[in-house]
Amino acid sequence: MNSVYDTIYEWARKTTTSFAELRRMSWERDDMEDELTGSLIYRLTRWPDLPSQTKTAGVLRALSVMTSRPVNRTWIIATSKLRPVEVDRLLQRLVAEDALQVIDGSKFPPADYA
Repeated sequence: MNSVYDTIYEWARKTTTSFAELRRMSWERDDMEDELTGSLIYRLTRWPDLPSQTKTAGVLRALSVMTSRPVNRTWIIATSKLRPVEVDRLLQRLVAEDALQVIDGSKFPPADYA
């Protein structure tokens, strides 16, 4: 069980920036997550044509944010409430429709938080 301090700290860390999920410290990252995502960052370049069963509130909210700023796979999973395999299918669909800009985040130097 988290202490009150831990709970407030986590809340503040997540809400102080819109890039909270992209700027997690290296020791907070799961090695498996880095392997799966490959440090890829996604940004929507145009609104996609999705089937009606895909248009859930979580997906539409995630797509809306993706039009204004880049996000990573972990953020999409947390925001859309989709399973990882469903997020992968959505990303593949967006790439196929040429509606997604994919950025390799590993090409950027790590942030210095010291």
